[in-house]
Amino acid sequence: METIKRDMYLQKLINRKDNGLIKVVTGIRRCGKSYLLDPIFKEYLLDNGVSKDHIIKMELDKRENSKYRNPDELDKYIRSKIIDEKIHYIILDEIQLVPDFESVLNGFLYERNMDVYVTGSNSKFLSSDVITEFRGRGDQIQVFPLSFKEFFSNYSGDKFAAWDEYVMYGGMPLILDKKTEKDKAQYLKDLFSQTYIKDIIERNNIQRFDVLDTIINILASSIGSLTNINKIYDTFISKGQKDVSLNTINSYVNNIENTYIVNKSDRYDIKGKKYISTPVKFYFTDVGLRNARLNFRQVEETHLMENIIYNELISRGFNVDVGVVEMRDGDARKQFEIDFVCNLGSKRYYIQSALELPDREKTIQEERPLLNINDNFKKIIIVKGSFKPWYSEEGILILSIFDFLLDEKSLDI
Repeated sequence: METIKRDMYLQKLINRKDNGLIKVVTGIRRCGKSYLLDPIFKEYLLDNGVSKDHIIKMELDKRENSKYRNPDELDKYIRSKIIDEKIHYIILDEIQLVPDFESVLNGFLYERNMDVYVTGSNSKFLSSDVITEFRGRGDQIQVFPLSFKEFFSNYSGDKFAAWDEYVMYGGMPLILDKKTEKDKAQYLKDLFSQTYIKDIIERNNIQRFDVLDTIINILASSIGSLTNINKIYDTFISKGQKDVSLNTINSYVNNIENTYIVNKSDRYDIKGKKYISTPVKFYFTDVGLRNARLNFRQVEETHLMENIIYNELISRGFNVDVGVVEMRDGDARKQFEIDFVCNLGSKRYYIQSALELPDREKTIQEERPLLNINDNFKKIIIVKGSFKPWYSEEGILILSIFDFLLDEKSLDI
């Protein structure tokens, strides 16, 4: 497979190079964190005058490096590789496997000739306690599976065929190396069962494998739909499983989130300017993994497109919530949903995802919640298809999914 360019993430590393902070590269396993650091970032360093002996890399999940999971051994080894006063670039994969790694990394911060980059697949090691240990000197860069743009740039067909493939099998980088549909499906199934599930069980000492299994299936089936812990609990009760507690379900959902398999999007009352604690939405970090989890039985393009839009917004750095607008419907007042309320600095966008707008009636249906937002931030409907962006009579931008995914500036058209 040819080198996959991940320019957005490379630029983030370049921007943080030699800044005196620990660069913490996070993300789901096999999404390309290590690949980003080596070969992509390593080749950048070499091309810009850094010698090979000033780049020190260790993959801590390899059996041959198991002794360096001892923090004292790791510290001793890295320091033994420092040969002069020039900057040495330290790259440590899967740092969470090292107990008390915080003290090791903090020790490196005192050295002016060490620039440190670490990866981890578990958000637990980015808890508030760890950040406190870094004394404000940790700098997180979250890596996602391939975006559609990255996927398409390495795909041999047109954008329509690429979309169909992406919706089905997602953007895990090694998917591009699989030749048949059978191979792609089997790779994703194995990755889920042999890597992610095992990680959750081992890291959290999970006792109820059956409960964990069911919860993952429930979350996979409910992307794009509102859910909460009580609703999941009721599912267990309805099936006669009364030995499962709310606390267990809540704990297991948190464990799943901590492996970056899913992301949670909270509900935000736009007019009331406040968050609604429950229900929430969960989106899978990769739609291919989600489909594989359900044995490719529930491939609903409407929900998967919404999931893909969410992932794209998150990877671009937006904070993304589910919007709620209360408005009159006949004689009653009802709550209507805005798929995404997206904030980045001073920017805000309200976005609806619609698989298609076949007629004016459907357009009005999608526009109505947006038109009941009483502010001047941009309102957008993203639709599947290939067409030039256009504005409705009410001033709402109608944007093709391809323009949105392939052009980061499209929201500002």
